[in-house]
Amino acid sequence: MNDKRFPLFPVLAAMLGLSLFSVMDGVMKAASLAVGAYAAMCWRGLAGTAIMAPLWLWRGQGWPSPEVLKVHVLRGVVATVMAVLFFYALIRLPLAEGIALSFIAPLIAIYLAALTLGEKVRPAAIGGSVIALAGVAVIAGGKFNGPSDIEAVKGLAAILVSAVLYAWNLVLQRKQALVARPEEVAFFQTLVQFLFLAVGAWWFAPWPDADVWGLIGISAVLSTASLMLMSWAYGRAETQVLAPLEYTAFLWAALVGWLLFAEPVTLPMLVGVTLIVAGCIYATRSVRNTA
Repeated sequence: MNDKRFPLFPVLAAMLGLSLFSVMDGVMKAASLAVGAYAAMCWRGLAGTAIMAPLWLWRGQGWPSPEVLKVHVLRGVVATVMAVLFFYALIRLPLAEGIALSFIAPLIAIYLAALTLGEKVRPAAIGGSVIALAGVAVIAGGKFNGPSDIEAVKGLAAILVSAVLYAWNLVLQRKQALVARPEEVAFFQTLVQFLFLAVGAWWFAPWPDADVWGLIGISAVLSTASLMLMSWAYGRAETQVLAPLEYTAFLWAALVGWLLFAEPVTLPMLVGVTLIVAGCIYATRSVRNTA
């Protein structure tokens, strides 16, 4: 089955891209623990640019137009700040927990659309938001059964701000995929990431040792492969079809966190992610059904 309602190959490509991204999150968590989130992202941008530049040049697409370049730069900056905050949070939170909290992004996207496009926020979206926020509260409450942990508070705050940027990133991802090929998207994403963070590299990005470079190299390969798969998918299917697949990342994150960091999947985490996903599905499905 491969029609407009269920485009099989874009869905499969998106699911593969999300699984690679989840594995990359685990590798980047290890790199961030070693040198910090800023440095890990900065040098991953350099590695990714080195990987993608030959492919981009070989494809012979030429330099993008000013309008397309603006989209590349905007999404590159948004995604970079989003990712630095995300990996900053993962140093302080379990991988699956960070992914679960980021699932509020589709709901945030509804409110961003209201602010930027004048779209009406329907009652279902408000109800879904309340359900999802209850899930966030359950996860946060599970962190603080004992004495309050200031580092965990920092991680929660960072992941929630990252989720706001991720919602914006989802909108830009679809727009970018419609005007550029996957290899161009991946090349400029990594290039903008490196150039943006290189400004502060002297202070915040110490040169990694060989072991950390190995982690950064692996994460760059996984990241660029995922970027191309997701760009290919979003260029062939609507956001409303592919966005719900983001929830499969929790399963991969839980597995990677357990295997690499011995992170348990707790009951509050499971209850919280269930409420968050239920709230998002309720809000976004209701909006689509009344459109």
